[in-house]
Amino acid sequence: MVGGLLNWLSALDRKLVRDLWRMKAQGLAIALVIAGGVSVHLLAAGMLSSLEETRKAYYERYLFADIWAPAVRAPDALVHDIRAIDGVQAAETRIRMPALFDMETMNEPASGAVISLPDAGEPAVNRLHLVRGRLPSSEQREEIVLLQAFADAHELDLGDTLPATIYGGRSELRIVGIALSPEYVYAIAPGEMVPDDRLFGVAWMGRRALARSVNQDGAFNEAVIRLARGASEAAVIAELDRILDPYGAPGAYGRRDQVSDAFVSSEMEQLETMGSVIPPIFLLVAAFLVNVVIGRMIAVQRAGIGLMKAFGYSSTEVTLHYLKMVGAIAFAGLALGAAAGIWLGRGMAMLYMEYFRFPFLVFDIRLADFALVGGIALAAILGGAAFAVRRAAALNPAEAMTPPPPPDYSRAVGTRLTQSKVFDQQTRMILRQIVRWPWRAGLTVAGVAASGALLIGTMFFTDALDEMIETSFTIANRQDVTVVFAEPRSQSAFFSIARQPGVMAAEPFRAVPARLRHGPAQERISIIGAPLEASLSRLIDEQGRTITPPPGGLVLTADLAAKLGARAGDIIGVEITEGRRPHLEMPIAAIATSYVGSGARMEIGDLNRLMGEGPVVSGAFLTVDPDSTDALYTRLKEAPVVAGVSLQTMAMQRLDELMDESLGTSIFVFVIFAGLIALGVVYNAVRISYAERQRELASLRVLGFSRGDVSYILLGEVAFLTLLALPVGAAAGTGLAWYMASAMSSDMFRLPFIIAPATYGFAAIVVLAITAASSLLVRRQIDRLDMAEALKTGE
Repeated sequence: MVGGLLNWLSALDRKLVRDLWRMKAQGLAIALVIAGGVSVHLLAAGMLSSLEETRKAYYERYLFADIWAPAVRAPDALVHDIRAIDGVQAAETRIRMPALFDMETMNEPASGAVISLPDAGEPAVNRLHLVRGRLPSSEQREEIVLLQAFADAHELDLGDTLPATIYGGRSELRIVGIALSPEYVYAIAPGEMVPDDRLFGVAWMGRRALARSVNQDGAFNEAVIRLARGASEAAVIAELDRILDPYGAPGAYGRRDQVSDAFVSSEMEQLETMGSVIPPIFLLVAAFLVNVVIGRMIAVQRAGIGLMKAFGYSSTEVTLHYLKMVGAIAFAGLALGAAAGIWLGRGMAMLYMEYFRFPFLVFDIRLADFALVGGIALAAILGGAAFAVRRAAALNPAEAMTPPPPPDYSRAVGTRLTQSKVFDQQTRMILRQIVRWPWRAGLTVAGVAASGALLIGTMFFTDALDEMIETSFTIANRQDVTVVFAEPRSQSAFFSIARQPGVMAAEPFRAVPARLRHGPAQERISIIGAPLEASLSRLIDEQGRTITPPPGGLVLTADLAAKLGARAGDIIGVEITEGRRPHLEMPIAAIATSYVGSGARMEIGDLNRLMGEGPVVSGAFLTVDPDSTDALYTRLKEAPVVAGVSLQTMAMQRLDELMDESLGTSIFVFVIFAGLIALGVVYNAVRISYAERQRELASLRVLGFSRGDVSYILLGEVAFLTLLALPVGAAAGTGLAWYMASAMSSDMFRLPFIIAPATYGFAAIVVLAITAASSLLVRRQIDRLDMAEALKTGE
C-alpha cells in the first residue's frame, strides 16, 4: 500500500519520503524540541486568555466592585452622597464583620467574615452566584449563605447549622444557600500566603438581621462602588475619603489592593512571563538543530544534488525539496506541541479550579495563539535551514559531483592544541574534529547549556520557596498563633490571653492603618507597633539579624521602600487614618527584608503615643504548648474579644502541600522539557558525527583499534562539549533564575534570588545522564558497524 502511494508521488517527493524515514530518529528529536516550545506557549497563552475571559465575564455578570471604602460606623443616608459622586455607576453600603467559626470537624478555630445582603432584591454591587439554595430572609437572624469552598471543606450543606462568634456574640447560623462570590475567587485570610478552605470562611446574612446582631442599625461600615466607563478611580477615592473621613474611614482602595483580585492578577502576570521566556529557548535550539542536520544531509547528498541539477531540476525545485523536508519536521513538532499544550492546559485548568473559585473555567486556546506560535516556529525552523539550503541550491552540477577537498587543519585555530604530544592519539583526533567544525561545536555547547539553564531556572523556584518559608515562618515569624481582637483593646485583654493555660510566650502588637507619602508616591499600609525586644514576630535584615526600631523611627520592608522611592534616612509623610488621624513627618530608620507582603514597624509605645492613646493593643503573637493547643483553641473560639486566629503551623503545612501539588507537577513537566532539549542536541550531535566518520571509524577498526577506542573517539567529542557546556549552562541558569525572581515577584510576595548547590548538581546529573543515554544508542551502531560497507565509499 505504501509502495502504491509512493508511485503517485514525484521523484523528488519519493526521495523526500525516503530521506525522512532514514532520519526518523533525528527528525523526531527535533520535532520534540519544537513541541516543547509550542506546548509551553500554548499552555501559558491559553491559560492566560482563559483566565482573562473568565474573570472579565464573571466580574461583569456579577457586578464586581471597583472600589471598597471601609468605615467604622457611617449613617445609611450617606449612600445618596456616594451615588452622586461623579464617575460612580453603582454603589452599595453594607456591614462586614469578622467572625470565628466553631467547626465540629476540627479543633482549630476557623476565621472569616459575615457580610450583609440587601433586605430586598440582589445587591447592586458584588452579587452572589448561588450554587444551590436561596438568599437569606431579612427577618431571619440565623439564615446565611455560605461560601462554597468553606462548605465543601467541612461537608456542609443546606439545612446544616454553623456555630459562630460575631462581634462577641455566639450564634447558631442555618445554611440556606451555598454560593460563589467575585470577591472571593481566591479565598484567603488576611495576612496569609496560601488559601486554606478549612480555616477561612465567608457567610452572607440579611442586612437587618446582621445590623441587629452587631449594633449597626441605620449604619454601615463599608461601601462598595462600581465605576462608570472612563471614570477616574483616584478622583472617586479622594471624594469617598472626604465624605467618610468623619466616620473613621481608614481610606478607600481599588482592585489593585483587593486581595483576591490581586492574587489572580499576579498569577496572570506569571503566566505571561513564562510564555514569553521559555518558548524562545526551545525554538532557538530547534533552529540550530535543523541547521546542523540539514547542513549535514546536504553535505552527504552533494553528488546527488549535482545529479538532480544535471537532470534539469532548477535551483528553486532543489530549494523547495529541502524546505519541504524541514517543513514536515516542523509540522510534526507543531502537531505534537498543540496536542501537549491542550492536554497540559486542561490539566492546569482543573488545578486552578481548586484555588480560583470561578463558576466555570474552560481552557481555551484562541486561533490567534495557534497562528502566532505556528508562524514563529516555522520562521525559526525555516530560518535555521535557510543557509544550508541556499548552499545546496547554489551548487552547479560539475562542482557538486566533485568530492570536496579534505579539511586543512594546518591553518585552523587551535592547530597547536591538536598536535600537542600531551594528548594521546585518540584525544588529538577528537580535538581536530572540534577544530574542524568550531561553529557546530559552539552551537552544541549552547544547546546543551540551554537545557541546563532551563533546569536551573526551573528548580530555582523550589530553592526560592524554601528560603521564603524558612525566612517567613522560622526566622522572622516564630509565633505559633496570631490572635486579632475585634477592636483595639487595653493591655488587660492581652494579659488575659497571655495567661491562658498552654501559652508559653506572648507579645502584643498594635496595628494602625496609615498612608505613607514620599514625593508623588503614596501607599496604604498598616503600621505595626511591637515591643522593643520583640522575638516572636520581627523584621530582619539580609543577614537574618533583628532590626530594632529606634525611638520615633519607622522600619520599612524593602519592597515598600522601593514603591515609595525612599531610602534609610529619608523623611516620609505619615497620615494615620484611625482615631485622632494625626499627620506626621517621620524618618526611615532602616530597611528590612521581607518576602511576604509589605510592612512598616515601630515601637508599640511610640505608636500608642502618636495615636494619643494609652497602652492599647490590636492582638497578640503566641507560642503555645503543643499538648495544650486543643484546650486553648476552644477558649479562643469562645472569647468575645477575639475576631480572628491565624495558625502559623497550619499555614506552613498548607504551603508545603501547595508546593508538592502544583509546583512539584510544574517542575516535573519542565524537567521533561529541558531533557528534550538536551536529548535533541546531544543525540543529533552524536548521530551527525557518526554519519560523517563511519569510513574513518571503520578504517581505525581495520588498523586494530578496539571498539572501546573507536567509541572513545566518537563519543569523547560530545562528552567534552557537554562538560564544556555545564559551566556555561550554570551561568545562563543563574541569569534566568535572577530574571524569574524579578519578573515573577508581586505585591503579595517576592521570590528571593537563591540557588542551592544541589540545584546545580541536579541539572548537571540530568544533562550528563541524557548525554550518556544518547551516546549508548549510537554506541550500539558502532558495535554493529559493517566495516566492508563503510570502506566502499568515502564522503
